[in-house]
Amino acid sequence: MRTAALIPAYREEKHIADVVHGTRRHVGHVLVVDDGSNDGTAAAATDAGAEVFRNPVNLGKGASLTLGLNRLFAEGYAAVVCLDADGQHLPDEIPRFLDVAERVDLVIGNRMMATGKMPRIRKWTNQSTSRIVSRLAGTPVSDVQCGFRLIRSEAWRGVVLKGRNYDLEAEMVVAMGRKGFRIAQVPVTAVYGNEKSAIRPMLDTWRFFSMVWRLWREGGA
Repeated sequence: MRTAALIPAYREEKHIADVVHGTRRHVGHVLVVDDGSNDGTAAAATDAGAEVFRNPVNLGKGASLTLGLNRLFAEGYAAVVCLDADGQHLPDEIPRFLDVAERVDLVIGNRMMATGKMPRIRKWTNQSTSRIVSRLAGTPVSDVQCGFRLIRSEAWRGVVLKGRNYDLEAEMVVAMGRKGFRIAQVPVTAVYGNEKSAIRPMLDTWRFFSMVWRLWREGGA
């Protein structure tokens, strides 16, 4: 299966080169969507061997994912592995996704099998949002917020998503679950260090529940 990798990035000049180098060991092509960074993210990604597309302004993670996925699937890739640029995902775990990609349409990383180092508030938030999204999707998913995932072209083309920020990742699960696409999970490691999360708790929580309300009205719980 012809597979590429997509890394949305915003002000990640410290980590992006290592992430790109690690990812290139497992897939032949890496696209970094630089979401309006004002640092050296784009240059570092280019030097590490990635193709880089730069948004002129910060559009949000969901918008960057949409742009990158549309671009890669239009180029003929059958599947795309998405991972974050901040080093929290280990590129050497990409083979776990590739091993099941022939049998399913969406593969989501599951960090909830080893949560010892996960901040308590993040663990609680992940568990709560995953229960809500699983009910809307009609299929159990343990870690809907995990950005480490593999998406096949048929599934991406089969749904219409409206999210432009972090809500898009949860919306993707609901939309694909409702369409009957096959969803699987693989265990992954989450590395927590001194990185600063780009999530804005109040705003992104409001966006999440706005999405939930919209999807509930569209399809019921």
